[in-house]
Amino acid sequence: MIIGGLQKFSLLDYPGIVSAIIFTKGCNFRCHFCYNPMLVWPEKRVGKLNITSAQTAGEKKDHPLSYSPQESIEEDGLFDFLESRQGKVEGVVITGGEPTIHQDLPEFIKKIKNLGYFIKLDTNGTNPAMIEKLIKKHLIDYIAMDLKAPKEKYEKVTGVKVDFKKIEKSVKIIKESNLPYEFRTTIAPGLLKKEDIEKMGKEIRGAEKWFLQKFQSEASLVDKNFQGQPAFMDKEMEEMAKIGKKYVGRCETR
Repeated sequence: MIIGGLQKFSLLDYPGIVSAIIFTKGCNFRCHFCYNPMLVWPEKRVGKLNITSAQTAGEKKDHPLSYSPQESIEEDGLFDFLESRQGKVEGVVITGGEPTIHQDLPEFIKKIKNLGYFIKLDTNGTNPAMIEKLIKKHLIDYIAMDLKAPKEKYEKVTGVKVDFKKIEKSVKIIKESNLPYEFRTTIAPGLLKKEDIEKMGKEIRGAEKWFLQKFQSEASLVDKNFQGQPAFMDKEMEEMAKIGKKYVGRCETR
């Protein structure tokens, strides 16, 4: 596994679980608002890993218990750390970049599971075959999938051509997985608006949880044109969440 970063402790990223976070390198999307460009373009030196996100809000950007992508993290060292944290940390979040682009992901997760950790996977849903494989092999315990946009806007938001049938298949697999899961969408002005929430809600109709995440522009972003741009106001975000609640069990902002 190509490891781009490690956050050794989080109380927020895995619901109800004290966790560590492993960041994999490489991504098949180029989302304009992505706050970790060094994981999207692992060959470039584009700054330090930003671990402040909608999921880790309130934690310091330069967390003392983390490594940046410029510091090599070998698997042996990672597993030495995980062995040392047994009994103190309950789960591991595997995020990216996009973890499912790595063919060795099942073997990597199995090694972590063998240490007794719960596994949460963050994914963009472009590899339903990998998601299904991980579920069938009982290698993950929680799934968070980013729903980027309604179908007609996926290319605009992600910066690449997308096979939306794979996104739809991943949504179906996750909803039928019998695992705890969530969908989440970053709401970036200029890319999404209220009407899009209605369309996305229909795409995941009947889902358990959908979180609308506030755009964060203070960090280095994949698209520098979005840096420093204002986010939607809290009131606007809440109005969008009301739309989402028509389609899913729980829709909240964060």
